[in-house]
Amino acid sequence: MSPALDVASIARDLIRIDTSNSGDDSGPGEREATEYVAGFLSDLGLEPVIRESAPRRTNLTALWEGADRSRPPLVLHGHLDVVPADPDGWSHPPFAAEIHEGLIWGRGAVDMKATDAMYLAAVARMIHDGVKPARDVVLAFFADEENGGARGSRFMVDNHPDDFREATEAISEVGGFSSVVDGKRAYLIQTAEKGLLWLRLTAVGTAGHGSLVHGDNAITRLAEALARIGRHSWPVQLSPTVEALLRGVADLAGEEFSPEPDVVDHLVSRLGCAARFIDPTVRNTANTTRLKAGCQSNVIPDRAEAVIDLRFVPGQKEGALATIEELAGPGVSVDIIRTDIALEQPFDTPLVHKMTEALNTEDPGSAVLPYALSGGTDNKHLSRLGIVGYGFAPLRLPEGFDFPSQFHAVDERIPVDALEFGMRVTERFLRNC
Repeated sequence: MSPALDVASIARDLIRIDTSNSGDDSGPGEREATEYVAGFLSDLGLEPVIRESAPRRTNLTALWEGADRSRPPLVLHGHLDVVPADPDGWSHPPFAAEIHEGLIWGRGAVDMKATDAMYLAAVARMIHDGVKPARDVVLAFFADEENGGARGSRFMVDNHPDDFREATEAISEVGGFSSVVDGKRAYLIQTAEKGLLWLRLTAVGTAGHGSLVHGDNAITRLAEALARIGRHSWPVQLSPTVEALLRGVADLAGEEFSPEPDVVDHLVSRLGCAARFIDPTVRNTANTTRLKAGCQSNVIPDRAEAVIDLRFVPGQKEGALATIEELAGPGVSVDIIRTDIALEQPFDTPLVHKMTEALNTEDPGSAVLPYALSGGTDNKHLSRLGIVGYGFAPLRLPEGFDFPSQFHAVDERIPVDALEFGMRVTERFLRNC
């Protein structure tokens, strides 16, 4: 088999290029990875365009003409950066892309170079066979997704919107993977994403000497606020996507659906390893991620700061923020550092029907359900162009394989046969999308 048609070979090539994104604007390997993809697509007869948002921070788009050019294009996109990986603690070197026990090991095996490889291999197979996609497809590979996309998808939307050629829909990562419910396989298509608020909490007090009795300590005031936030029990708030998912799980398990918290928690648990993805989507969540206070051990500071990562269910932004402000209490200000939108897309659409058909052809009798992602993807930025984005990177995973735990983890890995399955499903989907 030609390496261009072998999904595992492409995935291994990409993983071996260190594209670690440390959030410091270095992006050391993004240029090399983009040039690899550009060469791959050029060899297929396409004409990729590379856009640099900063030195070596590169993005790529390419138009793949479809059978029906009167329809708006579909964007098929991925990101080429990965989070850093310290080789200490890894069973196999994180950038060696070794295959052991039928799995590819390495940083990006799950997030998301193997998915990039699935997409590229599907494109290559179709071009090799002389088959066009059902409509024009804009292939896009972005930098900087792991740091919010400022040098990647956001840069492209702000500066090169014409590269997307008035596309109306998109597919990308973190959707289409399988789970098992009561012995029945179900594939979860990502149709929603929680929103994001990064908040700075600031407490002020009176500076003084650490040896004195002191009743106005900014650190104490902030710590009490953070403890209240950390102990807060957020109520269940089901978006339409999550309710549809849990109703589907109940049907598969032969159980009754109810929005009551105990029933919701039980139905989430029925999803096995995938429950780790689903559990944070049934309510808002807030976690302290950073602390800053003081300059010397014997000096009581007059100011203390913390950062809260608040993720809200679609439609719950204002209410979630108000809850944090109330929990923070007097003497602690709450300021927004960064906000990003929540997304919720319809499940009953022609595009999702094509995804379902492709999955059911490769895995007859399986169920297909919507789900919400607790994090975010580049679809958030593309949405500003009116592009409706879905997570569709189909993977048939072995029962018990802890897919959510692979993201950003030591010993990140993915089964080769899951990638081969995903490549076949992606190809079927693109033939009919």
